[in-house]
Amino acid sequence: MRETCLDQVYELAKADPRITFIGSDLGVGTLRKFKEEMPERFYMEGISEAHLVGMAAGLALEGGIVYANTISTFITRRCFEQVAVDVCLHNLNVRLIGNGGGLVYAPLGPTHLAIEDISILRALPNMTIVAVADAEEMKRLMPQTVDYAGPIYIRLGKGYDPIVTSDAVPFRIGKGLHMREGGDVLLVTTGITLKVAQEAAKALAPGGVECAILHMPTIKPFDLELLLDLAGRVRAVIAIEENTILGGLGSAVAEAIAEAGFSPGKKFRRIGIPDVFSDRYGSQANLMDYHGINAGAVVSTARALLGHR
Repeated sequence: MRETCLDQVYELAKADPRITFIGSDLGVGTLRKFKEEMPERFYMEGISEAHLVGMAAGLALEGGIVYANTISTFITRRCFEQVAVDVCLHNLNVRLIGNGGGLVYAPLGPTHLAIEDISILRALPNMTIVAVADAEEMKRLMPQTVDYAGPIYIRLGKGYDPIVTSDAVPFRIGKGLHMREGGDVLLVTTGITLKVAQEAAKALAPGGVECAILHMPTIKPFDLELLLDLAGRVRAVIAIEENTILGGLGSAVAEAIAEAGFSPGKKFRRIGIPDVFSDRYGSQANLMDYHGINAGAVVSTARALLGHR
């Protein structure tokens, strides 16, 4: 996914002289062709993310479209004030590309786990937040980022994630993607949790539980209209995310359902990372299983909400 994203930046830059790339201490070979062919628009800034964001803001103020890339925790937590004041306050065309969203950097421990990047950026006015499910969806996203007005945070997965999307459902920034019909439970996903939902829906079907799936690659702005339409057709809604359950996708869904005034019989649950710092090391998959972000947890949650054994 990361390779696809950066390859797209290179291809887009060849066609558009407004595009500049800034990296923060990335690997020596990262975007080598970009550096060789367009050196005046390629910068490797070093380990100073606050400066990276300020520099991106300055270039955007001069009419540039700036793609800035580093690890998710560094481009969100470490330089949050610069993102808020330099980029979002001025509604600039800066695209923050965060490597390793969620639990990707599990072997490095809690300092590198981006478990709240969606939550903290969702609180910033003017910020758009996108987390695609696979590399093919990334290809559909990136061309749309060029002329999109205002800042965007692009959350990257681990890479080489299974392809679970297709262009059968048109991709558009700010819109949800209705991936599956079902009248019992609505599974709302973002990023790689689309695959989790698909596996859960397949496992539930033989027992007579039909799951609708709403994939929300754009967490902000939130496709409220589509969510409420689909939520109104089912008995239960489950939000699934690789992010803390506080302030992210699950919170957005909960807020929408609460304010819509559905009947008290509408059931809802959030599946995600609990309000803790991780005390485990291992792989991304290990930690997702540990926190119950998997198909088995979705299946048991759906059955419990519906009163099924």
